[in-house]
Amino acid sequence: MAGSKCLALIAHDQKKDDMAAFARANQDLLSRWKIVATGTTGGRVLDAAPDLDVTRLKSGPLGGDQQIGALISTGEVDALIFFVDPLTPMPHDVDVKALMRLAIVYDIPMALNHATAIKLLPTLEA
Repeated sequence: MAGSKCLALIAHDQKKDDMAAFARANQDLLSRWKIVATGTTGGRVLDAAPDLDVTRLKSGPLGGDQQIGALISTGEVDALIFFVDPLTPMPHDVDVKALMRLAIVYDIPMALNHATAIKLLPTLEA
């Protein structure tokens, strides 16, 4: 990932359709980024926008959230878009909270819903 800006994309199950639609609608802006995504989210993004440069990590509950957290802590992720579903209990909620904590600690831009991501994405330099 050295030399290019990296954007992390994550979506809870009930938000994966929203993330796919977001990727399809914003392909031009997203194409300027190296993208890392949790497994299923990355697959859905690639289905919606196959020309994007997406590296799929593990599924969130199987360690993908932690993989992205590690990339944040080593300075390899420059921004995070995480479409969170606040209405569905998550068995890996502690991992999600740890990931958000790292984004805050390392002061990277983070959008947690579609409306914020739409506002944030054009302001980021890639």
